[in-house]
Amino acid sequence: MNYLPEIPGIPEGLRAGRSPRDGYVRGWGLEFGGLAGHVRADPLYQEAVALITGRSFVSEDRRMNLLLLLKFYLPKLASGHIIEFGAYKGGNAVFMAHVAAKLLPGVQVYALDTYAGMPATDKTVDAHNAGDFGDNSFEDVKAYVARTGLKNLHLVRGTFEETAARLVREKGPFALAHIDCDIHSAVVHAYETVKPAMVPGGYLVFDDATVSSCIGATEAIESLVVRRDGMNSEQIFPHFVFRAGL
Repeated sequence: MNYLPEIPGIPEGLRAGRSPRDGYVRGWGLEFGGLAGHVRADPLYQEAVALITGRSFVSEDRRMNLLLLLKFYLPKLASGHIIEFGAYKGGNAVFMAHVAAKLLPGVQVYALDTYAGMPATDKTVDAHNAGDFGDNSFEDVKAYVARTGLKNLHLVRGTFEETAARLVREKGPFALAHIDCDIHSAVVHAYETVKPAMVPGGYLVFDDATVSSCIGATEAIESLVVRRDGMNSEQIFPHFVFRAGL
C-alpha cells in the first residue's frame, strides 16, 4: 500500500542533482505531514522494529526514513546492495536486512564495524574518543543475527581502512549506503570508498552529521560532499540524504 503524501505544486524530476519532490515527500511528510503514523502502522515496519529492541540507537524518525527508502525508492533504481558503515550492536542492520528480505530479492546487507568500539579520533574536531561504544562484541552481534534467521546480512569486522575497499570492490554496486559514523575520519573513509560504487541515483544517508556531538562528521560532509563534489542534499530531516551520480 502506498501511503506517501501528495506534495501539490512540486513537480517530479531532478533539480541540481536531487529530487525536491521526493525530499519533501519523505522529510516534510515525516516532520509535518502525518507520514510517521502511516509508517508506524505498516506491518512490515512493526515486524522489523520487533527484531531490534535494545540493539539500535538510530532515532525513530531516521529509521522510518530508511523504511521509506527501502520500500518505495530503492525498487526504482538499478539493482544494488546495501552497506552500513557503523553497525554497533547490529540492530539497524537487522532492520534493513529484514525489510530487504521481504521487498528486495537478492539484495544483501553488509554491516561494517570494529564491533569493539571507536578507533582513534581527531580531538581537534571530534567530541568522541577512542573506545567509545566499546560495550559490544563481535560474538554477541553474530549470535544475535543468527537468532533472527536472516541470510542476507553479513557482518564485516575491522576498521574501515582494513575492510571497506576490498568489500566494496568485490560486492558492489550499492543502492543504499548508511553511513552511521560519529567521527571525521570514519565518515571520510566511508564516503570516499563507497561513492564510486553507488548505482546512479543511489542513496547516501548520513546518520550523525546533524547531531550536536558529531561536528567532525558534519565537517566531512561540508568539505567533501558539498564543497568538493558539489552535491546538494535531498533531505536535511531527519538526516542528510544525498543522491549519487545525478
